[in-house]
Amino acid sequence: MARYLVIARQTAENPALLAVMRDLAAEDGHAAFVLLVPATPLEHLRMVTADVAAAAAEQAAVQARAHFRDSGIMLEDVRVGDPNPVLAATLELDADPSYAVLIVSTFPPGISRWLRMDVVSRIERAVDIPVRHVAAPHESDER
Repeated sequence: MARYLVIARQTAENPALLAVMRDLAAEDGHAAFVLLVPATPLEHLRMVTADVAAAAAEQAAVQARAHFRDSGIMLEDVRVGDPNPVLAATLELDADPSYAVLIVSTFPPGISRWLRMDVVSRIERAVDIPVRHVAAPHESDER
């Protein structure tokens, strides 16, 4: 049984992410997934406190859990992490080193703030497990 740490915020319902998770679950019937939702600040609000960002991340986590369940993917757990996705990943792996693979879900290139911040490469350098990047399709790709 492999455990997968999935890091996603706004792309937790990314259809490409769901497809990857379904494939992994089909390959390993005992695969376990933990969703980590960084409590990133809400950019569209002028003043966002850490409590507001954490509450929004918690709400996103609840919605993602329901979406995964409705899509046939059961999550072992859903956690809210540090606002910085790199720090969230490293803190989670320090607390629980049993993960086999870390999956990072982002918006597509050109849209993704995380890709502009080089989050995937920074996580790859910071952790000792394989990192898999899954980009959401462009809206025009979904048509």
